[in-house]
Amino acid sequence: MRPASSTSASSSEPLVIVIDDDADLRTALSSLFRSVGLRVELFGSAAELLAAKLPDVPRCLVLDIRLPGVSGLDFQAQLAKSATEMPIIFMTGHGDIPMSVRAMKAGAVDFLTKPFRDQDMLDAVTTALDADRARREAHKAVSVVEQSYATLTAREKQVMALVTSGLMNKQVAAEVGLSEITVKIHRGHVMRKMEAKSLADLVRMAQTLGLSTDGK
Repeated sequence: MRPASSTSASSSEPLVIVIDDDADLRTALSSLFRSVGLRVELFGSAAELLAAKLPDVPRCLVLDIRLPGVSGLDFQAQLAKSATEMPIIFMTGHGDIPMSVRAMKAGAVDFLTKPFRDQDMLDAVTTALDADRARREAHKAVSVVEQSYATLTAREKQVMALVTSGLMNKQVAAEVGLSEITVKIHRGHVMRKMEAKSLADLVRMAQTLGLSTDGK
């Protein structure tokens, strides 16, 4: 069974993925999401989704908790183990507190009991897509910093680590056995290559990279 797609929309548009073995509900959800301009992919089982190639765009998963084969909760665990990051909204007609607690503890955005209000589903999807956009932006920012850091020489990395730990140029010079003027030159190169606007900016980058900034 091939997944149903709402449109051949722009590859940058957010995507709502629906997995439910109820074809009527899949169709209803597709209509709901398309009515507010969202792109949709529909699947009848977790296996169908795993076999599909999905675009790398902000996305979320609307998932029935009871599915043929792998259950929704088990599929959530599978995705987590495979490092597939995607906010999940669970649906169930048999909701109970233990399932809801387990789903939310594992990172689900929401847990909606059928029949749910259309607005509740739209609100949950909006929250999920916003969360995925934020995650992607944060990941992109980290990647940019990592790429800049990779352009530094070994000496520049050493100077960056010491400067962002709070040492003055004179102290850095004594630590690495260089003249203070040479340290200033290396520090200037670091600031330029990292595109840091200030020392505070450079410290934030060092923290992003996991460098020690406490002098230890």
